[in-house]
Amino acid sequence: MNKVVLLCRPGFEKECAAEITDKAGKREIFGFARVKENTGYVIYECYQPEDGEKLISELPFSSLIFARQWFVVGELLQHLPPEDRITPIVGMLQGVVEKGGELRVEVADTNESKELMKFCRKFTVPLRAALRDAGVLTHYETPKRPVVHVFFIAPGCCYTGLFART
Repeated sequence: MNKVVLLCRPGFEKECAAEITDKAGKREIFGFARVKENTGYVIYECYQPEDGEKLISELPFSSLIFARQWFVVGELLQHLPPEDRITPIVGMLQGVVEKGGELRVEVADTNESKELMKFCRKFTVPLRAALRDAGVLTHYETPKRPVVHVFFIAPGCCYTGLFART
């Protein structure tokens, strides 16, 4: 996976993008930041396929000032069918994550995302069950295993990825 999602306070996306671009460049992990103002997140897209995971493993999170949280993701899933959003998400994560220890279905912390957050709360339980059945998640939460992230940026639009705990 070559993208890193960085969650930040709305209004600080440009600062967060500049910070991650600078720190990644110093580690010779090159890419570019995708920024939309007041969204509460930045996508840092690395040029090399596995550099997202490399960046998260090499750069101490504590060295970042503007990011509240980060995780590695793959491609954006768009136009998820309302009648079955689970199957494409499970399909995207199978083979990428094996035996994740926890699931987080999230949105950025903005006023616009509050409605989407209600959906995420309802969606988490059936998604967790499907991911456990598919072997993507362990049957019980396991704190030492990777955290599986499903990050919705709009209704029917999400990134899937993980954060490997160290």
